[in-house]
Amino acid sequence: MNFSSQDTQRRPVISQEPRRQAAVIPPSRRSVLALLASTVALTGPAMAQSAANPPGGAAPDAPLPGTPRQGSFSYAEIVNQARILAERPFDDTQPDIPDALKALTYDSYREIRFRRDKALWQQDGTDFRLQLFHLGFLHDRPVQIHVVSNGNAIPLPYNMALFEFGKAAVPQKLPVSLGFAGFSVTTTLNDLKLQDEVISFLGASYFRFLGRGHRYGLSARALALDVGGEADEEFPFFRSLWLERPKPESLDLVIYGLVDSPSVSGAFRFVVTPGPQTSVAVTATIIPRKPIQRIGIAPLTSMFLAGEGDREQRTDFRPEIHDSDGLMLHTGVGEWIWRPLRNPKALTISSFQDKNPRGFGLIQRDREFGHYQDLEAHYHARPGYWIEPVGEWGEGRVDLIEIPTQGEEFDNIVCCWTPKTPLEPGRQTELNYRMTSVSTTETLHAMGQVQSSFAADDVPDTAAGLVRKRFIVDFNAGDLEFYLSDPKRVTAVASVSAGSVTSTILAPNFAAKGFRAIVDVALRPGESTDLRLFLRTSLRSLTETWTVNWSAPASGGSAAPPAASGG
Repeated sequence: MNFSSQDTQRRPVISQEPRRQAAVIPPSRRSVLALLASTVALTGPAMAQSAANPPGGAAPDAPLPGTPRQGSFSYAEIVNQARILAERPFDDTQPDIPDALKALTYDSYREIRFRRDKALWQQDGTDFRLQLFHLGFLHDRPVQIHVVSNGNAIPLPYNMALFEFGKAAVPQKLPVSLGFAGFSVTTTLNDLKLQDEVISFLGASYFRFLGRGHRYGLSARALALDVGGEADEEFPFFRSLWLERPKPESLDLVIYGLVDSPSVSGAFRFVVTPGPQTSVAVTATIIPRKPIQRIGIAPLTSMFLAGEGDREQRTDFRPEIHDSDGLMLHTGVGEWIWRPLRNPKALTISSFQDKNPRGFGLIQRDREFGHYQDLEAHYHARPGYWIEPVGEWGEGRVDLIEIPTQGEEFDNIVCCWTPKTPLEPGRQTELNYRMTSVSTTETLHAMGQVQSSFAADDVPDTAAGLVRKRFIVDFNAGDLEFYLSDPKRVTAVASVSAGSVTSTILAPNFAAKGFRAIVDVALRPGESTDLRLFLRTSLRSLTETWTVNWSAPASGGSAAPPAASGG
């Protein structure tokens, strides 16, 4: 298995809703991930240079912008740089790259590949290898990349000899100060004899990482600003990135980043631990320049086109098309919530109010190949990212932004934590959390889980002045199979924020080793309701809570988009 970021990346999606112009996802179209092909397996003997002897020769005499003083490198130094940035007006000037690189097309940029035999650290006795991404096409903002060795941050100078250019038309000579678009790191993730990509940083403040057996799908980023808000979304970007040179005995990879944008600067530290469930421990120090109404902490972004119940949204023979199929929450009071994702007709923001959340994430719970039938995208192997706050985050909400899309080439899902109290300009706020790449949520809690859910069509009841709708939810796992010997001990608990639950049916589902709940809801035309459902016995809850928002169509009209869904 050689899993790399050669997959698909997406460019921004702009909401078509008149009042919101929120872009989702950075410079990336799904097909652009194929541009990351330079990070496939390194299977042959390699001749690499160590971080102390950067590829392409000695580092420039003068430190590159963002480089800490010699011998003094620390996270505190990056925080200090972020503080200095925040005290100054935002500087949007950037080194200009040759027009020939900007003019590269998708296909011509794909011709540029990092030379496998030039990967750093191959002779250092470590399992980690560092490779670099070339500037060009959509990636026109250079980021200074450094390797930290013995307390010294060594900038990596550009050298054309690091890359194969194929048929790409590029200048014969490019300056050593050109810089790079980003980097990827490989390790023996899936096979002790092969190098597979474990993490990559490319585009704005985006990064992605893999656990064992995973294919790239959703993305993470350092910060999200005004996503789904009234104003255009602002994309913070990494000005500089640093990697600690790993030692032969290193099990972790440590990465630092300096983030900047018109509204905020920040310092980040990422500790990457590869494995079956690769984890990334994040320390974020955020310093706003000005008030920010919608700041997203630990943002995730993904794609959802069609699920098991979305017959009208399928574009071909494939039953389901998505990188993630649900938002999962572990609230501050200990409740586990599952909210299925959807491809709405208009931009939708669902907010789950909470205090000191214990976890949230976008999950690909359905792992059955037959439910996707995609031999190229491997949607069944997409990871979920689970975020666990460290310490108390206070009051706020998990926002889920769903944007309509007509194709799988666009990301249209974002989730993030939004503090109730806006961060104070000029004041440092430090947050810590751990991200984990997961295949199954059964390792997160032992309760029964939502296997799948469906909804019938809206049925107008003109005589009663209501609209009726049926929801079907299958629960399995946990202790549910045990209760199949006496199903009458299990009860379905359904509630709505508006309207009424007119009937509830619970039936054993022996095929799924669980239960099927059928809930009928009635609502006045034009109204919206939040439906919640879980299973329990007389003594305890057996499952997580399934929740969804439904808006009944106005009389004589079509269904209106839901405005919000509460936890």
